[in-house]
Order: sequence, then C-alpha cells, then structure tokens
Amino acid sequence: MLEKKYNMFSIRRANLAEAEIIHRLAHQIYYPTYTGILSDDQMKFMLERSYSVQALQESMQTDQDFYLAFDKEKPIGFIALKDRDEDILRMEKLYLLPQTQGKGFGKELISFAIAEAKSKNINRVQLNVNRGNKAYYFYLKMGFTVVHEIDIPYFDYILDDYVMEIRL
Repeated sequence: MLEKKYNMFSIRRANLAEAEIIHRLAHQIYYPTYTGILSDDQMKFMLERSYSVQALQESMQTDQDFYLAFDKEKPIGFIALKDRDEDILRMEKLYLLPQTQGKGFGKELISFAIAEAKSKNINRVQLNVNRGNKAYYFYLKMGFTVVHEIDIPYFDYILDDYVMEIRL
C-alpha cells in the first residue's frame, strides 16, 4: 500500500529525497519526546546516528519502509516498518509532532501498520518503546502487550525498552 487518505490526513511512502523531511521532523520531535528520559548527549548522538539524511536513506535502501504522515498536506510525522520475518512486522519508528499528538493521528498510523501486516499475511506487529516514554501507555491503549523488557547496549548507551506486540 503506497498511500492511504483520510479526511485531511494522509499517509504515503517516503522516497529517498524525503529523508530530509524525516530528518527535520525527527529534530522537532526527539527533544520534546525524550527530555527527562535520555541525556542531552544521548539525544544528540541518536539524532546524528539514526536521523541524519544519510542514515535515513541507508535505512530506506536496506531494510525499512518509511511513510510520512500529513495533515492538510503538511508533514506531521512518520512511521518506519520492517518485515522481521514471515510472522512479525516491526514498527521501527513512529513519531508525531508534539502539537499533533492526542488528535487520532497515532491511532491512524497504528491502523496503517496493522493493515500493512494483514496485507502481507503477517499476524503480529511488534515495536520497542523506551520504558520511560509516555507512548508506552498509548500502545497499551491500542491493544499492544509487553512481551518482555530488554536492555540493548548501543555504543556508549543502554536502550532500556519494552518489546510490545499486538496479535492480529
């Protein structure tokens, strides 16, 4: 599925040139999301490591499908999906601008991921969420359950996450 339109909201697959849009969105979203959870140094490192235009384009070319979310044709967020195996679709990233949160856009992005999984006959959607991220409660509300907790060594940092999934 390349595009899904709602009233004034749409989701469509991002192309390599649009990595710049995702890069800008990530910089607008990351600090409000992770301040108080991650150190400033870790946030800066993660943005440079995972959200540079080059890093995003490499992910797009190798293992992740990125989709941009638009409200009235203005980019407001993104989601990245990855087929982990024939049974699991991973939501590697899901971010929305802070001012757009709580308006149903996140729910639509989750619904989009679920529809993508179903279209591929995949019966589980899985994600990692930082244990301090308030999005954890959103995912619970959306029907995800915690499969396990994991501490992932990542360079000089530890990513302390919940692995969550929903069975379709």
